[in-house]
Amino acid sequence: MANPYEATPPQAPRRRSNGGLAGFLTVALIVGGIYGASRYLGHDDGKPSASASASASPSAKPSDPGSPESSSDTSSSWKVGDCGGPDPDNKPDGYRPQSCSASGATFKAMDIKDASIIPGSIQCPPGTDLMIEVSISYGSSKKGGIPTNTVCGRNLSNDHPGDPGAGGGQLVKGDCVTDQAQEVACASGGSGTYKVLGLVKQKSECPSGTSEPMELTMAVGRPYDVICADG
Repeated sequence: MANPYEATPPQAPRRRSNGGLAGFLTVALIVGGIYGASRYLGHDDGKPSASASASASPSAKPSDPGSPESSSDTSSSWKVGDCGGPDPDNKPDGYRPQSCSASGATFKAMDIKDASIIPGSIQCPPGTDLMIEVSISYGSSKKGGIPTNTVCGRNLSNDHPGDPGAGGGQLVKGDCVTDQAQEVACASGGSGTYKVLGLVKQKSECPSGTSEPMELTMAVGRPYDVICADG
């Protein structure tokens, strides 16, 4: 049995030169690791490099109306009445804010909506020619990022495909569709086109005059499931 009163002999002291070297190497490795991590995460001198990107969807109607396509921008701060235009540094579908009097301005913001990851859940007001999804990304890349807002834009020119019946933008009352529920311009739709009288959740909610209620495949986020049409 060990003697509990027996004193433990002191350990031999370490050589100071080795301890100093080990401490220096440890500090150097930690500092180097922090610097490498900051460079990998897109930091420079301890400050994050952030850029904003916005997504714009042109006047052409997407397969699921109301879903902005991708594009990019230089500012995440948009408000109603702001103007914007193509971003030459982020072709082919990049957009950025511009003065409404600038030669490069092509649209004006009609409304600002919260961003959504659910396709079709964002509904811009009638007359919207394009939808711009604004997102924030970190680092030098303008692609991708975290969506923050959606800008509902209207062209500054006289070309307004988002107007009711014009054949573009989101589907609204007054538009025309084929028997396959595809939007077409009312003026050039020809025979076999139907006028949209309403967009509702159930057929029983269609207004009077509806002769062709078109039940759509269920889509998460879309505010309607039936197109009330009249041929």
